[in-house]
Amino acid sequence: MARLARLGGLIGRVGASVAGSRLLELGRAGPGKQLRRTENLVRNATRIVETLGQMKGAAMKVGQMLSLHEGLLPPEVAEVLRTLQKQAPKVPAEVMEYEVRGELPNFDELFESMEPEAFAAASIGQVHRARLRDGRPVAIKIQYPLIEEIIKADLKNLRVLLQSLFGLFSEVDFEPVWHELRDRLLEELDYTHEAANARRTAELYADMPEIVIPRVVAEASTRRVLTMERLDGIGPQEACSERYDGELKSRWGVVLYEFVLRGLLRHRWLHADPNLANFAFLADGRVIVYDFGCVKRVEPGLAAGYARLMQAAVERSAAQVPQILLDVGVCRADGSPLERELLDPYVELFSEIVRESPPYRFGENGQLYDRLLELGLANWSAAGDIRFPQDIVFIDRALAGHFGNLTRLGARGPWRELGLRYAADALATDPAG
Repeated sequence: MARLARLGGLIGRVGASVAGSRLLELGRAGPGKQLRRTENLVRNATRIVETLGQMKGAAMKVGQMLSLHEGLLPPEVAEVLRTLQKQAPKVPAEVMEYEVRGELPNFDELFESMEPEAFAAASIGQVHRARLRDGRPVAIKIQYPLIEEIIKADLKNLRVLLQSLFGLFSEVDFEPVWHELRDRLLEELDYTHEAANARRTAELYADMPEIVIPRVVAEASTRRVLTMERLDGIGPQEACSERYDGELKSRWGVVLYEFVLRGLLRHRWLHADPNLANFAFLADGRVIVYDFGCVKRVEPGLAAGYARLMQAAVERSAAQVPQILLDVGVCRADGSPLERELLDPYVELFSEIVRESPPYRFGENGQLYDRLLELGLANWSAAGDIRFPQDIVFIDRALAGHFGNLTRLGARGPWRELGLRYAADALATDPAG
């Protein structure tokens, strides 16, 4: 009831703000209207972050998910929501020990020790270092008390809240966005599902030694506790620092790029949480992948659509892009294709990334994200009634997030060659031929 009251109060404040903004806009035009709308967006996003950042559960998790969807949000709002990535206060050790012992009655037979202080905390659970009786170092992810009940109670109210926020800046249909966020969040509650995702991903990448996936410890895992072997590497912040040279950073970047393309276009099994905190790096160029709660199955036809977009970027064939997007369900509200003047600048930008020579270095000629955000701002009013299938929400999240990761690393690599290789895989299995 307390959570309902907090979310309900927040919905009321945001809703009143939306209504007030609409009334004020009636008497404004041009730059003044846009400035007022931007100020109101940031004000409401700040209200949301202040409340959700203290609530964990779906409230915090959905905000975190949206913060990685720069393509759906104005940049000012995405920037405010991104602070939720860092707002996960830890639950006391005695509470989490009570939870893990309730899930694993044979805890003392399995574990030699567990560190009381969590080394990572998130919206659904937190992670503790531990050691098994056989000496293996492991990491235990433990769900917070009653988190499933909390999340299910939050979801209905969050839908109303976020729909109000979206209504401030866009006529985009919120339903596919919401359904995809909700479905992925409910999946993340089941750690047996995440364990199966980890095993499946390990099988698919068994022939790619550059990707390292910790093993699941099945006997110490349940629906609410997930134990995996502990593999330590170089953390993201350190890996992106000046301590490591550009050649090694580029090797890491190529591995991440191949990881996401291979998942999308060959396996159609996409690790869809690109937060760099889900990865660690090794001095020999390998990359460790930690979190498998959000994995997206991709339909063959949709993978083929992304493959054709890759080919169009390589060939600088902007004229093909409106039809490719229409074929996968991206169009105007009336069913018409998107206009060339809206799409051509994006095709030009991605064509530069997959140029033949010299290989593109992420971050050159200005930050890629900055250029994408400039395009987003310039085209915002023209993109308000775009319709798209819900399946692309997390695919675009993964792609955009990894472009940001490669920019942080300043990576240079054979983006064109890898893109064409994996595009060919997707097209070879395209049911439409």
